Amino acid sequence: MKLSELTAKPKLITLVIDDEATIKEFGEAIEFHTWDRQPMDVFLKIASAQEKDMTQMVGVVKDLILDENGKPMLSDENMVPTGVLIKCIGKIVEKLGN
Repeated sequence: MKLSELTAKPKLITLVIDDEATIKEFGEAIEFHTWDRQPMDVFLKIASAQEKDMTQMVGVVKDLILDENGKPMLSDENMVPTGVLIKCIGKIVEKLGN
């Protein structure tokens, strides 16, 4: 197989947080979106942030937590509960690791 056969434009995908604690707290699973592929610089920033601290990780990943139109949902004025944010980060890291 040629490497060129694996290249493609990023696609918006849905990630679901559906663990028991989330469903118990919110009454249902939580969905958000991200791109299925990330540029190498973003991937490296995530890998580097994992080794350093959560503050840096949030700074990198907040632009990867998207709505159904591919627009970032988080800003200095709009955030989600910390527990949900941590689970979003986990889902993104899990997805990028596969």
